[in-house]
Amino acid sequence: MAKKRKPTNVWLKRSLLIAGCLLAGFLVYISYRVFGPNTKAFGDSKYFYVRTGSTYRDVLDGLEDQGIVRNRSSFDWVAKELGYPSRVKAGRYKISHGMSNFTIAKMLRSGKQSPITLVINKLRTKDDLIKKVSTNLEADSNALRALLNDQVYLRQFNLDTNSAMCAVVPNTYEFYWNTNAETVFKKLEKEREEFWTEARKNKASALGLTPVQVTVLASIVDEESNKADEKSLIASVYLNRFRKGMRLQADPTVKFALQDFGLKRIREGHTQYDSPYNTYRYNGLPPGPICTPMKKTMDAVLNTPETDYLYFCARSDFSGYHAFAATYAEHLVNARKYQAELNKRGF
Repeated sequence: MAKKRKPTNVWLKRSLLIAGCLLAGFLVYISYRVFGPNTKAFGDSKYFYVRTGSTYRDVLDGLEDQGIVRNRSSFDWVAKELGYPSRVKAGRYKISHGMSNFTIAKMLRSGKQSPITLVINKLRTKDDLIKKVSTNLEADSNALRALLNDQVYLRQFNLDTNSAMCAVVPNTYEFYWNTNAETVFKKLEKEREEFWTEARKNKASALGLTPVQVTVLASIVDEESNKADEKSLIASVYLNRFRKGMRLQADPTVKFALQDFGLKRIREGHTQYDSPYNTYRYNGLPPGPICTPMKKTMDAVLNTPETDYLYFCARSDFSGYHAFAATYAEHLVNARKYQAELNKRGF
């Protein structure tokens, strides 16, 4: 009787083995769809951008159109299993080559995006700032322009439409790509607030200047020289002229007024251009900065030494340094040397 049951046991074992193999194959298949690599051929990494207001369909289309995922349907299946379609978050996401559907979907669902490092150095105009921000972030350029020209909004920061760029202190900033215009401005303004410590405010007050006026003066100094060791002397010239009620007659303000930053030589015709930024025509400081001055330059202004200098001009040796003078007669000697050298070099 035992021998008659043997075929049944063999077939049962075979059936179980086949079923086990099929189950194992199915599990491997599922595991591969979930955890196996599903990126197309690209370098070590690639950034994927999800715009604010994007739908899950937009994400799927983007992953395919931008050459991120190799198999759209497998990603779609995993993403739905993780509940991602109802939890789409805007941002900039770093996709590494060989990532699995599970890893990509989990990252997108969590909103764990890669921040952007935004280095702000010298900017001259609002348009420069708007271009810098809108090129690197999702922030709407029109929204940022509206903020920079909103007198009521700027008043809370003790700024106006002319001095709005005083809020921008050159530094390295970190933003998430989907940061909006107002958040960008507030982060810049926070950096300015941190720069203006009580000690710096006291130094400005001792000079008879407000923080905004220091920034405006520093912007002129920054445009006048790249030599850190003479910036305080340049600041002293302008402060002395300012206190005496003399016009500053700063060439960089003429360039700003004309919006021609490539001018090599300021001539009399240029100095007659009618603009409140033209310090050849109007007394006092310009109504706003002509660039975003470096922190070191603002500190140079705050630490201006006492001098009797009222004039300066570039040295005729083209070293980048300046010759300073207390009298106009002495200044004319320095200026003629420099002008002669300009003529000699064909400028």
